[in-house]
Amino acid sequence: VDMSIGMAKNFVVPRLPEFIKTHPHIEIELSTTDRLVDVIGEGFDCVIRSAPLADSSLVARSLGELPVVNCASPAYLAEYGTPQNICDLAAHQLVHYTHAFGARKAAFKYIDNGKTHNVKMPISITVNNSVTLGAACLAGLGIIQVPRIGVAQYLDEGRLIELLPQHCDAPLPVSLIYPNRRNVAWRVQIFMEWLQDLMRH
Repeated sequence: VDMSIGMAKNFVVPRLPEFIKTHPHIEIELSTTDRLVDVIGEGFDCVIRSAPLADSSLVARSLGELPVVNCASPAYLAEYGTPQNICDLAAHQLVHYTHAFGARKAAFKYIDNGKTHNVKMPISITVNNSVTLGAACLAGLGIIQVPRIGVAQYLDEGRLIELLPQHCDAPLPVSLIYPNRRNVAWRVQIFMEWLQDLMRH
């Protein structure tokens, strides 16, 4: 199984002991990467993706959505001030996250009346994994837009501060995807059902 680093660290791995105790004969190989893996070519039984899906050759089960928050570190806000509205963002730095470098222009995104708006901002650094994204924000390099689950602990501890809650990006859809096989192995079915139940609670 493959999933993002943040999903594994903050959500799945802390609950894995209970699965392993219940199903001690199922061996799990867990790949954690933020790149979009080739599910069939790399031989994965299933993959969790926190992004819109494009590959129609795969079967997809919706697991729900992850709310997105905007945040920055207290040190960053002490230096640059706290943005009060969208216009203030021109004077701030964005830590940009991407799956592929050079793929698209960076922007602060938010939803207003069902429409997505992109606000160009200066970029301090571009990163390609969620761990580095969080580290860059904690280091005071700029504002990030991330699923709340990935930074909940930092927000609770005051190490990051939520910004502009009225201007958030759309929630990230979370899907469980797997090859379109006629007979899915029982061990894979059991693990996928456990993942679905985990997301519901």
